Amino acid sequence: MKKTMYMNPIVLERADPWIYKHTDGYYYFTGSLPGYQSIEVRRAKTIDGLKEAETLLVWHAPETGPMSQLIWAPEIHYIQEKWYIYFAASDHAEIRDREHHHRMFVLENSSIDPMNTDWEVKGQIITAADTFSLDGTTFTHQGKLYYVWAQLDPRIPGNSNLYLSEMANPWTLTGKQLLLAIPEFPWEKRGFSVNEGPAVLIRNGKVFITYSGSATDENYAMGLLWAEASADLLDGYSWHKHSEPVFVSSEENKQFGPGHNSFTLSEDGQEDVLVYHARPEKNEGIDPLNNPNRHANAQVFSWDTEGFPVFGEPVAYAADVRASFQAK
Repeated sequence: MKKTMYMNPIVLERADPWIYKHTDGYYYFTGSLPGYQSIEVRRAKTIDGLKEAETLLVWHAPETGPMSQLIWAPEIHYIQEKWYIYFAASDHAEIRDREHHHRMFVLENSSIDPMNTDWEVKGQIITAADTFSLDGTTFTHQGKLYYVWAQLDPRIPGNSNLYLSEMANPWTLTGKQLLLAIPEFPWEKRGFSVNEGPAVLIRNGKVFITYSGSATDENYAMGLLWAEASADLLDGYSWHKHSEPVFVSSEENKQFGPGHNSFTLSEDGQEDVLVYHARPEKNEGIDPLNNPNRHANAQVFSWDTEGFPVFGEPVAYAADVRASFQAK
């Protein structure tokens, strides 16, 4: 069976890409914008169409305050007949310490069509600890709304761990906040000890959570957690973790640091699609967060006989696309 092939990169200079396929037939796309000061939404009827799609800046950071700097990793979701954008922000562009670091926030839009600037700030996602936190995503399972995110715990060595909580509504956590995963394997601790960028996929009687580890240069890679769909997701014993990454840099295909992914379906709804960012060359001599060469890619993936995802390796750009990067 032939897999759909997408013309990567699907969107240039968009790290942390998020695609949501809505019932109106559109793919809605957002991701981190270079400069980290605003949130963009674009939409198209096809994934390849996102490259030249209808685009709108739906929200811009205020000049001061906790949401004024470093707007990272927005995600657009449709929950309970309203639109929500989850993102992380800081109050300072340079200082990152106990007082000046990222927290998570939510925008809400009640319109049927979200391509407008009627987005209202619902507020901060309040977690049990008031520490560095980012990369929140949501999913619904067995009638319950859940939130997964990355956060620093100063008692645990490293930069960020993954947590899971049920939600009382799309902007409020409720009940137990489970420590889901910490950086423990060598591949998760290259440059920085990181578990971040979770994305959820429910298939084959299991709940899968992919995530990203290590520094955001060519060491960045994807890992995998899973639980049985019938299990209590807030019981830590329900979860399992691969010791090895499931998606890594490809020297042969010139794709480096793949990660911070999302999932969607192909245009005919028959294939699962991995959406991720990667760099066409290794990061050299610059803070990787200030290097805008992370581009959004999409590729179809398969499943093994035990019902686990098989992502393969990041696909190469077409020869003419690669040549255009080399000419710059």
